[in-house]
Amino acid sequence: MISQDVFIFNDTLRNNLLIAKPDATNQEIVEALKKAKADFVFKLEKGLDTVLGERGSRLSGGERQRISIARLFLKNPDIIIIDEGTSALDVETEEYVMEEIRKEFSDRTIIMITHRLKILDIAEKIIVMENGRIIEEGTKEELIKKKGVFYKFSSLSS
Repeated sequence: MISQDVFIFNDTLRNNLLIAKPDATNQEIVEALKKAKADFVFKLEKGLDTVLGERGSRLSGGERQRISIARLFLKNPDIIIIDEGTSALDVETEEYVMEEIRKEFSDRTIIMITHRLKILDIAEKIIVMENGRIIEEGTKEELIKKKGVFYKFSSLSS
C-alpha cells in the first residue's frame, strides 16, 4: 500500500526498503528506487546506509512517498492500494511514477484513492464515492459523457 502518510523507521534507507523484501539484492533496490524516481538517495552522504531519522525527518514528504513507492516495486504485490500516495509529488514525477506502476503492474488489481484526477488516466474503471456510497462508475470517458459528479470535478481540475 502506498499512503499519503508514509512510515519511515529511524534506521538506514536500506533497512527501510528491505521491509518490503528482506532478501532484496542491491541491484533490485537500485532498480526499485529508479522506478520510484527516488534518485535523490544516490546523493545522500552515505547512500543506502544513510540513517533517515525518526519518521524520516531528514526527508521531504515527496521523498518519503518515493521511498514507499520503491517498497511497492520491491514487494511486487498481487493487489495494490494507492491512497493519495503521490500527493506530495510534483506533476512530472507523479506522471513518471504512475507510468512505471502501470507498466510493472498491468496485470494486477490497483485500487487508487485520489483527488488528483490526472492519475486516473491509467484506470480501466473509476468508482466515484460520496458519503461512503457509490454514486457513479465507469471508464473515464463514460463518466465524462454522463456529465455527473466526476465530470464536474474533472472540469474543475482541467
